[in-house]
Amino acid sequence: MPILKNSEDLISLRASAQEKRQKDRASEATIFIGMGTCGIAAGASEVADAIRKELDERNLDTKVVNVGCIGICVKEPLVDIKLPGKARVTYHHVKPKMIPKIIEDHLLNGKVVKRWALAQISDENDTPVEGVITYQEHPFYSKQIRIALRNCGIIDPESIEEYIAADGYLALNKVLSETDSEDVIEEMKDSGLRGRGGAGFLTGLKWEFCMRARGYPKYVICNADEGDPGAFMDRSILEGDPHAVIEGMIIASYAIGAPEGYIYCRAEYPLAIKRLKKAIAQAHEYGLLGDNILGSDFSFDLKVKEGAGAFVCGEETALIASIEGKRGEPRPRPPYPAVSGLWGKPTNVNNVKSFAITPQIMLKGADWFSSIGTSGSTGTAVFALTGNIENTGLIEVPMGITLREIIYDVGEGIPNKKNFKAVQTGGPLGGCLPTASLDTPVDFDSLTKAGATMGSGGMIVVDQDTCMVELARYFLTFASAESCGKCVPCRIGGQRLLEILTRITEGHGKMEDLDEIEYISKYMREDSLCALGQLTPGPVMASLRFFRDEYEAHIKEHFCPAGVCQGMFTYTIDEDNCIGCGLCMKACPQNAISGEKKQPHTIDQNLCIQCGACYQACKTNVIDITRLQETTSAQAA
Repeated sequence: MPILKNSEDLISLRASAQEKRQKDRASEATIFIGMGTCGIAAGASEVADAIRKELDERNLDTKVVNVGCIGICVKEPLVDIKLPGKARVTYHHVKPKMIPKIIEDHLLNGKVVKRWALAQISDENDTPVEGVITYQEHPFYSKQIRIALRNCGIIDPESIEEYIAADGYLALNKVLSETDSEDVIEEMKDSGLRGRGGAGFLTGLKWEFCMRARGYPKYVICNADEGDPGAFMDRSILEGDPHAVIEGMIIASYAIGAPEGYIYCRAEYPLAIKRLKKAIAQAHEYGLLGDNILGSDFSFDLKVKEGAGAFVCGEETALIASIEGKRGEPRPRPPYPAVSGLWGKPTNVNNVKSFAITPQIMLKGADWFSSIGTSGSTGTAVFALTGNIENTGLIEVPMGITLREIIYDVGEGIPNKKNFKAVQTGGPLGGCLPTASLDTPVDFDSLTKAGATMGSGGMIVVDQDTCMVELARYFLTFASAESCGKCVPCRIGGQRLLEILTRITEGHGKMEDLDEIEYISKYMREDSLCALGQLTPGPVMASLRFFRDEYEAHIKEHFCPAGVCQGMFTYTIDEDNCIGCGLCMKACPQNAISGEKKQPHTIDQNLCIQCGACYQACKTNVIDITRLQETTSAQAA
């Protein structure tokens, strides 16, 4: 392998890597398999085994490449076939039994199996496939601008030369050969990039504080401790394009004058850690980490620190304490880490997405990046779009896009013709927004003004069947359990809020509880030591603000309108409209439903456990959620 001793070596390697890539694409077929965590969970490993078995049986020496997640996780497992001179075609929901036909028809005979094809990617010299849409034409991708995710699902994340062929480390070369640290910081400030970890502080300004702080050595830390329920943005980037994060960290370290850095990644991400460590080893072997990088006077080394999975370690001072071998607890600020961080030295902490975007800013310029998004929130936002929505997955959209566009255009709406109810942004510490807020622009300031937060990028959509009181209780259960317990407002306040919400969902709430929720939340926000305690009341207060009627129904009427909180409702079948299909009877785990085929069915309330299986199974919407007292009165009559 080549050791890149100077700028000329990198440029030469880039040219040879690009030439090899073009030659390979023109002369040999390639199969790409989506082997991110989401793909593996959906069965990609079994599909990969089936592909290799089929190739062996046919004595085919076809190149097989593992790639990361391209974003549309709902369609996993994904397999791409790239024939010489032809567009790269993606097949979705691939099962092992589909492989022989895909190999026979597409790989050997050049005929795309269009009924299984999702989309195609065409290079400049490729012949497109008729009858298969491009990724840009697919609703999921049509409004996306991929910067942090530009290589995910496209290149082999375990090949440094593929990254270099895709202009990788070109930004680092530009920085080392053409700029000094102040130039880099000014470029980052001019770009307007705000930290993608949740707080939204200007990245360039944060770097400047650390650069000007007294003390040596200085440190750069990548916060990859992603612990939000339903969030997988950082994991996917590390699995799909680890070198982008490494390059961004090297540039940041050059800007602030740090000789050493850490990537703090939770141990629950074994694939991300594996690929990250391999990428770091490759960067060392090629001379892109270590002493005198690319022949310059600048040296930088990088290590991975595996976290034990404490949510509070997403807070930068708790994270720093964990790296130091201490209990992961936040400390009062000031001093901020930029002045006194790791081992008391100036330390810069940024999120995975911030570092992944950095090389593109330095390569293409601040003006290019700031032209995307809004004046106060430039560039793109990466979200894990999950919940009750057709297209779940990882998206990267320009700041300023509305919630409606994300949910109904990119996400293609709510499944099963159900109604949208709310969207939770910012993870378990964020806030939920109702239908009336669908036209809210997605940027730092607009979401905060609306009553939610940008957070680190979780976006959970819920439909008409979601109880907002129970949803708030769920997030509160998570947040209170993850409290480190160091400060009283978070430790005690979270538990008291959880007790109140639990009481309400069990039908024992009082109207005074709503005043108590607001009182406790106020002091948690004002007096908690870190963002975990300060933001824990967020989902509760947002749901109380926008869905107060549901709280009051639980308390005053002992009724859960969504039919979620057990003991507060019953399921009944509208016998006048029941067609007797039997789906509800098959779904019931208690054999509580009876009836003849094509005749109205009934539910035995003495056997029903209110699990909701019948409600979910019914395709004709004839199962109603009824107040308990109404059912009791009807039975008595």
